[in-house]
Amino acid sequence: MLIELANHNDDIRRLLEKGYALRVDGSYLVVRDIPYLDSQRALQVGAIVTILVPIDKYRMQQSNHEVYFAGSVPYGLDGKPIPNLGGGVVNVPLSKNDVVIERSFSNKPTNRNGFTDFFEKIESYVRIISGPAIELHGANPLTFRIDTDVVTDSPFKFQDSLTARAEIGDLAAVFKQEVVAVIGLGGTGAYLLDFLVKTPVKEIRGFDGDVYHVHNAYRSPGKLTEDELDKGKADVYQGRYDNFRNGLILRKKYIDKSSADDLAGVTFAFVCVDKGSARAEIFDLLISLGIPFIDVGMGLNRKQGPLSGTIRATYYGTDNAAEVKAMGLAEVVDDPDDIYRRNVQIAELNALNACIAMIRYKQLRGFYVDDNAAYHLLMNVANLRIFTESK
Repeated sequence: MLIELANHNDDIRRLLEKGYALRVDGSYLVVRDIPYLDSQRALQVGAIVTILVPIDKYRMQQSNHEVYFAGSVPYGLDGKPIPNLGGGVVNVPLSKNDVVIERSFSNKPTNRNGFTDFFEKIESYVRIISGPAIELHGANPLTFRIDTDVVTDSPFKFQDSLTARAEIGDLAAVFKQEVVAVIGLGGTGAYLLDFLVKTPVKEIRGFDGDVYHVHNAYRSPGKLTEDELDKGKADVYQGRYDNFRNGLILRKKYIDKSSADDLAGVTFAFVCVDKGSARAEIFDLLISLGIPFIDVGMGLNRKQGPLSGTIRATYYGTDNAAEVKAMGLAEVVDDPDDIYRRNVQIAELNALNACIAMIRYKQLRGFYVDDNAAYHLLMNVANLRIFTESK
């Protein structure tokens, strides 16, 4: 990855050729072997880390003028902390534990908002941080020690700069071994798939035996191209997201009680079907396999003229799935009068239903705070209130 970036980014190439000890670690450019003085004016070695913001697959630009630093507070020849570095204490995890970020620095170039490129940025911070160590000890930050052997297990085909910029890499790591199934790729299922594609889960499996028609475009994300019509929904979404990530397996088939092999290895599932009898078979299968899942649904009506009703997300955990199922919170029989079956175009409700389910899933995995351990969430469309039931 480092060599590829150097081939497409002149500023990174110049840093490499000058002799800086570069490494690419996920969405970060790491410059190791940076000498500095501690409070006793003794020589220490740290690292400068800066965020890589992708323009495309290989070209990168800066996030801002700030950097991270792996090391203690750098001191000057006068035995005082180097002034005008700003920033503060931070903790940003990297893939290799030989570089541990401890703080951030903020030092803008004079009379400008930022640096021209990575070369100017790194040179400026090295001059400030390493200058005293170079003068006192003859230290040299140019060690020509590059490292191209940083193994990344990211499922994404583009650098995940959002996680780096938000400094939530440690939280995103909770999804590392997740294999998530989306059963039903209709309105809500399609939005859930869209959210999952951008979540660093190991693998996503999607199942839907239906074909993609024009009405589906009105309650699902992404643009419609005419050649997608009358293809399987699974094939359409596979084509849309294939270039974004690995580990995406979408199949044109229905899941029923005979589909145990399709769900082998799945750690979590979303059930997004609108037919009660199909839901009943899927519930029994997931419960028998010990797979926790969230079932989503809507109950809409036109009793007041405009649409009203509720959006639902119900969690069936490995320890209480049978108990929650027995409560009858989700329909497991077919309702011929269900208005949702008449293809009412409600993209915003599908998206909101998916959002609620996705947030609950991320709570369960420790990404979001979970204050009430809810197993049942209902949002009333009329007053936009969410009601929860907890253990």
